[in-house]
Amino acid sequence: MKISAAERLRRFYEQFSGTDQVLVIVNADPDAIASAMAVKRLLWRKAAGVTLAHFNPIKRPDNIAMIRLLGVRLHYLKEIGKDRFTRFVAVDSQPSHNEEFSGFKFHVVIDHHPRTEVDAPFVDIRPDYGATASMMTEYLRAARIKPSGKLATGLFIGIKTDTHDFERPACIEDVKAFQFLFRHANIHLARKIEQSDLRLDFLKYFRYALHHLCMRKGRAFVHLGPVMSPDVCVVIADFFMRVNPVKWSIVSGIHEDRLIIIFRNDGIRKNAGRIAKSSFEHLGSAGGHRSVARAELPLENLRSLVAVADDRKVAQWVIDRVEKKTQRRKDRLP
Repeated sequence: MKISAAERLRRFYEQFSGTDQVLVIVNADPDAIASAMAVKRLLWRKAAGVTLAHFNPIKRPDNIAMIRLLGVRLHYLKEIGKDRFTRFVAVDSQPSHNEEFSGFKFHVVIDHHPRTEVDAPFVDIRPDYGATASMMTEYLRAARIKPSGKLATGLFIGIKTDTHDFERPACIEDVKAFQFLFRHANIHLARKIEQSDLRLDFLKYFRYALHHLCMRKGRAFVHLGPVMSPDVCVVIADFFMRVNPVKWSIVSGIHEDRLIIIFRNDGIRKNAGRIAKSSFEHLGSAGGHRSVARAELPLENLRSLVAVADDRKVAQWVIDRVEKKTQRRKDRLP
């Protein structure tokens, strides 16, 4: 039975009282940041206070620009104590997606990624949606809240980013949310955020990636070794998808005792999320959508399988794992 937007909003509000101190936790990217902003707006005068927190390092230029230009107050999770909070919310992610969520008993989980085991009083997971920002826009509209220019701009960017300008799978609700936000967003501000220049310290990774690139029948494989942030792998993976004739871009790197593997493809008869899960889920966390996916594997789980200090062997191990596990015809790499 389909639940109406008004009913979802009612059930959402049931989780909070006027005395609650709410902590919204995100794995910060444009969709997550904007969705957290929307939760804070929804709870204005509904809770005593709302704090937004992230657990991942924020180093991508577009994320930094978004936070600065939209005036988002986002705190580093490790620097705030959780004892003063009475309600915990996760948006654009689920507790099983990252161990940083452990130790929190979530009251609300709102996400658009494929569903995992979630134990919370209020859960709204819609994998057919292209962005959580689209879902949060529906909540705002159900509450009859006109978003401010900055909030609308953030949600607008969140949808654009996660649907890759609607080149990735989306649904009609994403389009409706996008059209609504377009009327309220500051398009010039959105463009300034989206066109944020690359950081100078990222350029060395481009040089390394170009030198160590392994091309196999339209597939670009690169292992970057130690990286300053997982976002480096994302930037490099996205870059190679702009190169003809790359159909798959698989970029890995090591950050804080984890092997990060980013998957990108052109979305034609391929499923990056399924390949990531079948190749690496038993070694850590892995999953995603048809054209974008990610795996994060603790190095301690890999030491018996590969010499993690040898970049060449790790690179070959990633290639072998991916190629071995792509058995289903519609998921096979070209």
